[in-house]
Amino acid sequence: QGRLAQYGGGSVQPGGSLRLSCRASGLTWFREYTISWYRQAPGKDREMVARNSDGSNSYADSVKGRFTMSRDNSEEAVYLQMDHLRPDDTAVYYCNALRRAGREYNYWGQGTPVTVSS
Repeated sequence: QGRLAQYGGGSVQPGGSLRLSCRASGLTWFREYTISWYRQAPGKDREMVARNSDGSNSYADSVKGRFTMSRDNSEEAVYLQMDHLRPDDTAVYYCNALRRAGREYNYWGQGTPVTVSS
């Protein structure tokens, strides 16, 4: 059974940085998965902030230039480097792995809170 385990997060002052990690286990053909980072702020819908698919990264406009997603297929891990954090980045962050091969394989991490506050 596949699983995503998240690490990192926490509290930081505005302008600070944090790094999130997401490690997969039990996902066959990890490199074929589209990996995304989502976040959900209190009272808001979950939104995608970064995605890696077919070797390319894409970002939500709200984080472009501040967040950087990276991926290590040999370690079956993905990372989200978050710089120049702002209070409106406060949310619970989730990693997601999605692969469609005859059926859909869809996994979520447990979520990790990020708080940006002075």
